[in-house]
Amino acid sequence: MIEFLSETEFTLPDSDKHAEWIETIIKEAGYTFGEITYVFCDDDYLHKLNIDYLKHDTLTDIISFDYSFGKQVNGEIYISVERVKENALEFNEPFERELKRVIIHGILHFLGHRDKSSEEEAQMRLKENEALAKFPY
Repeated sequence: MIEFLSETEFTLPDSDKHAEWIETIIKEAGYTFGEITYVFCDDDYLHKLNIDYLKHDTLTDIISFDYSFGKQVNGEIYISVERVKENALEFNEPFERELKRVIIHGILHFLGHRDKSSEEEAQMRLKENEALAKFPY
């Protein structure tokens, strides 16, 4: 089950399409999906999580908590809608595309992809772009 919740006024449009897309990406990677919860929030909410759980005193666009076991993907993904809007402006991307990138970024982490080194980051961008091309517009 994929669930989309919000701690703000934001509501994800076409949530069914997003859920189907996420399931497709997970299945194509050879995994199954269990319970995945997305929580859309603001910068303050995500900043507090970042400090409390990760001990990072910085703003971020996403924090993911991976509860996967074996090949079953389970977890919580928190996304700052404010930060995604800022990033979209900075990268000259439409908000909807940047949001999809962040949505799938968390899933890619659950599938074992990392982005700590520049090489890993480049690979992550490639995987994000491949996934974005599969969104059912």
